[in-house]
Amino acid sequence: MTRKHARNAKMDKSGPLSIRVITHNIRYATQSPFQGEEPWQVRCPLVCSALAFNSNTPETFICLQEVLHTQLVDILESLNRSTAGSWSYIGVGRDDGKLAGEFSPIFYRPAIWHLERWETRWLSETPTVPSKGFDASSVRIVTIGHFVHVKTGENVLVLSTHLDDQGRQSRRESAKIILESIRSITSRHLFSAILLGGDFNSPPDDEAYKVMTSPDSIMEDIGAQVARTKHYGNDMTFTSFGHVDNKATRIDFIFCRKDDQVTYQTYAVLSNRFDDGIYHSDHRACVADLLLESGSTKDDH
Repeated sequence: MTRKHARNAKMDKSGPLSIRVITHNIRYATQSPFQGEEPWQVRCPLVCSALAFNSNTPETFICLQEVLHTQLVDILESLNRSTAGSWSYIGVGRDDGKLAGEFSPIFYRPAIWHLERWETRWLSETPTVPSKGFDASSVRIVTIGHFVHVKTGENVLVLSTHLDDQGRQSRRESAKIILESIRSITSRHLFSAILLGGDFNSPPDDEAYKVMTSPDSIMEDIGAQVARTKHYGNDMTFTSFGHVDNKATRIDFIFCRKDDQVTYQTYAVLSNRFDDGIYHSDHRACVADLLLESGSTKDDH
């Protein structure tokens, strides 16, 4: 779709646009599982069926973390086999900007969302090249996609990220880099909504979360904005596998830009274990539903 076509498509309005965002750290396919952790070949069908079931809304974006390339291939094949409409993704491996290391991909349906442009930025002092930053224990990235809704022409910016689990400075500075990246992009392009999902490794009392939700931040935590009576499921998003590092915490979030013309409908933290006792991951998926008002593209200049 050209930009001219996208502009013309904005005339096709049929009321608010329903968007679902899922974010889930699926746990990478380790060769040395923790106690209580099943290998990826056991967890894979469980993770994939959960993603398929929860992405029936055509406008769904799926933001994942800790995804090795082999896992990415498994998930893409499963979504295309199990759900209506073909899927694609954006993202690169964090280690080399190609296939090596963990991805933080964004999955979407090209028939619903036209991909205008995308990029990966490294959460370091050199964000345009693969690099480890500050006091981080691992290389960290944010995946950024500019999507245009095919039917309405609405422009949406979607980001998926995974902050460091050990470096407090890295988490804090990474949050600042993400916010500055959003400001930079929105100084050049107009968006109806900006959505960010990820594993921030930062509970609400940690500096990175405080940066993301400060009065000066352009973003807000959807889970904190939705009334508790409309929450579904759990509160904690990290569970471990029941043995090692067994302290439940809330570290996975979905953010939206403040004052976007959206209505938050639901927010949920889903289960990651059922009757079979198998943990899909050591994290639970977060899901948010929102309604985007027609013709709500904002001018951030």
